[in-house]
Amino acid sequence: MRGSGVSPDTARQTALRAAVAQLQAADIPSPLWEARHLLCDLEGITPTDIIAYPDLPVHHITQYQDWVALRASGVPMSRITGRRNFWGLEFHVTPATLDPRMDSEVLVKEALALIPTDQTCDIADIGTGTGCLILALLHDRPLATGTGLDISIEALKTAQSNADALGLSGRVRLVESDWLSALQPQSIDILVSNPPYIVQGEIQHLDPAVRDHDPILALDGGTDGLDAYRAIIETAPKVLRPGGWIALEIGWDQGQTVPNLLNKAGFLRISCHQDTAGRDRVVLGQKPDTTALKKTLGKDRAKG
Repeated sequence: MRGSGVSPDTARQTALRAAVAQLQAADIPSPLWEARHLLCDLEGITPTDIIAYPDLPVHHITQYQDWVALRASGVPMSRITGRRNFWGLEFHVTPATLDPRMDSEVLVKEALALIPTDQTCDIADIGTGTGCLILALLHDRPLATGTGLDISIEALKTAQSNADALGLSGRVRLVESDWLSALQPQSIDILVSNPPYIVQGEIQHLDPAVRDHDPILALDGGTDGLDAYRAIIETAPKVLRPGGWIALEIGWDQGQTVPNLLNKAGFLRISCHQDTAGRDRVVLGQKPDTTALKKTLGKDRAKG
């Protein structure tokens, strides 16, 4: 786009037309939508503004040229704008965080179904990154409080920025932690996590938009993709209250292996849930409520 005769007072429609041509030549899907999205995001305008006032100049034409060039080279939109919409909320995205994806909204949906709207609830998000999971849950459950854990200080700074922007910083703690190590025994009602689950040997074959821009720490699941699940599931029973739940995002081919790990750890009511493409995406499991069991047994003995 640079060097194409675009001047500092270039009109919106002229800049947009040049951007569409550049993205189209780079085989970027939906080039008009993407070029328009970049222009609107940068200029703080709407698509209607472009249509209504096509001859107004682009105030940040040089930056717009740079953004279009980045998108044409394959850099994801969210990595250019620094923002991603998730669960109807806007999240700040940085190089230290995984780019939130629509697939993870299945995890939010399934976790919300476990949280009563009229009760308090303590939620923990393991590997919180942008904070998209814990903050989406707290946004929809006003009586809940949460803890976001991450080993990355930079990721926690991003999550804090998002919590502040969404007005949720008063109900969430963001803590540096190696998996669940910062949590107290029997302090959590629901654990959620989208842990790294890519098999090490497959990372090099990922889509470049993921491989080259998401932090390796958020992708690498070890030699079989299950390292993070083992670490989380081993400790989860200690930090969950009796009857508490664990909700985990999984890879499309982990719909048997992760439930097996939960089963071996003593979880009950294990279930697998699919994403919009029909692929296994979320696994749930419940910690046994031994207190309730003892009460039931006591009643049975009294009857006898």
